[in-house]
Amino acid sequence: MCLAVPSKIIEINDTVAIVDVDGVTRETSLLLIEDAKIGDYVIVHAGFAISKLDEESALQTLTDMRNILAADSGQA
Repeated sequence: MCLAVPSKIIEINDTVAIVDVDGVTRETSLLLIEDAKIGDYVIVHAGFAISKLDEESALQTLTDMRNILAADSGQA
């Protein structure tokens, strides 16, 4: 199963962005979206940013994911 994760763009070099999720950074291709800029939240799937989303939705999704993971591991 694959999971697309909201990630914040913290750096852009041509068509590659460095994105951050909870302090974990990785490279992500920007070839599939237009007008990406530092500070934007993007949905990342398989190493590609596939869409942008607003900050409120991104932060809510990340909170929901943390809660699900905590409940699954018995930490809720």
